[in-house]
Amino acid sequence: MGKTILNQIERLRVLLEEHNRAYYLHDDPQVPDAEYDLLFRQLQKLEEGHPEYADDNSPTQRVGGAALDAFEKVRHAVPMLSLGNAFEDVEVAEFDSRVRLGLELGEQPIPYVAEPKLDGLAISLRYKQGKLVTAATRGDGTTGEDVTANIRTLRALPLRLKGSGWPALLEVRGEVFITRAGFEALNARQVADGEKTFANPRNAAAGSLRQLDSRITARRPLTLFCYGWGEHSGELPASHYEVLMQLTEWGLPVSPLVRRVNGLAECLEYYEQMALDRPELPYEIDGVVFKVDRRDWQRELGQVARAPRWAIARKFPAEEAVTELLAIDVQVGRTGAITPVARL
Repeated sequence: MGKTILNQIERLRVLLEEHNRAYYLHDDPQVPDAEYDLLFRQLQKLEEGHPEYADDNSPTQRVGGAALDAFEKVRHAVPMLSLGNAFEDVEVAEFDSRVRLGLELGEQPIPYVAEPKLDGLAISLRYKQGKLVTAATRGDGTTGEDVTANIRTLRALPLRLKGSGWPALLEVRGEVFITRAGFEALNARQVADGEKTFANPRNAAAGSLRQLDSRITARRPLTLFCYGWGEHSGELPASHYEVLMQLTEWGLPVSPLVRRVNGLAECLEYYEQMALDRPELPYEIDGVVFKVDRRDWQRELGQVARAPRWAIARKFPAEEAVTELLAIDVQVGRTGAITPVARL
């Protein structure tokens, strides 16, 4: 009997995690919300009736827990560096020249990895034996804050890595953000509750991740993409792109817009395409990032001050638009608070 119950619990856990990945990573829900909720309640009921099978990595544990008094400090084993910025194409060309000069490659085109620069909050995720054990903000690059309880509420993130072959210790770097649709829904809920709205998705993401009460974070539409790594045991693939593809096989979310590009010309083409696509993306980006693909070349180039020599962010110009104020509506929240809302 006990084994049968455990099998049911494990089957539901796997099924719910698969549905979470389909919904939150691929925007491709496999079942209606009502059916998902039914499966979730079935698992909750089984776990409540059989506490001997409790597991911190169960999908039911993503709802948050008791509030903290303060965040603990976490020192990064490998510093979380910032990126140098380029605001003109000529600055990207100068970066490319420095890379080729540093590697003594003459005019040989450099293979790069290109990816969107998300406008969110950098995060460090540590997995031991395939299980998430610690999550920390970037902070000053050397020391961040422990936000493990909050990160565990993100349904896009695996609490246990998929497959096999992952290092015994793996620290993954990523960006936590809120989609445009999630931001609009969050602000609508804030208005309905008589609470202050957020100025932009980045502020909403940062404020949501740094809640001392993880139950609040669990109600916020946070998601993330992984873009790199820090401390790890064992060996990882030889190229940056291959490492990212390996992360996806382990169930970690990576931007589907990551591309391999060859040389300066393809870097600039990628930038122009992302600038065109930017308004239609489901999330906000403020530029693109170019990274030398070969990891041995990354090590050879090293870093200067607090930024790597092998990567650069090409920033977009500030978006400009003319907004017409159509009207101002007055909404009353459930607490009786009156909030003016502009119709634009």
